[in-house]
Amino acid sequence: MQMRTIEIVVGAFMLAGIVSLGILATRVSGFSVESESNYYVVYASFDNVGGLAERAKVSIAGVEVGQVVSIEYDKRSYLARVRMIIDAGVDNISVDSTASILTEGLLGGKYIGISIGAEDEYLVDGAEISDTQSAVVLEELIGQFLLNKF
Repeated sequence: MQMRTIEIVVGAFMLAGIVSLGILATRVSGFSVESESNYYVVYASFDNVGGLAERAKVSIAGVEVGQVVSIEYDKRSYLARVRMIIDAGVDNISVDSTASILTEGLLGGKYIGISIGAEDEYLVDGAEISDTQSAVVLEELIGQFLLNKF
């Protein structure tokens, strides 16, 4: 009887660990089962996305308000076109806002930071943020420094 109890406790502990790992993996990956009906779509075009990935966060003033859904190359403008979904509750992003690709910390991942503009008109579903700042690519900075140095 003692051995059977120990086996049940160990089995329950293992099951709890596996469930916890599954929850942790879905949270870290940014996977969500929520529908896109609580969001609206906004686009932005960048010269260089520099490592920005799908499911990267979109933030305003450091608060996550959405995420990157897709990144495509636009053949006509020769730019990277980023499709983002923004939480429907954040409906006061003015049309002259700026979207920048930023880095979380020194070695962190890339995300999009939106700086709010001053216009009274707001972005709607399918709108485009025209004022963008591309990612800072470390290799390009080093190359510019070396060219100016020598």
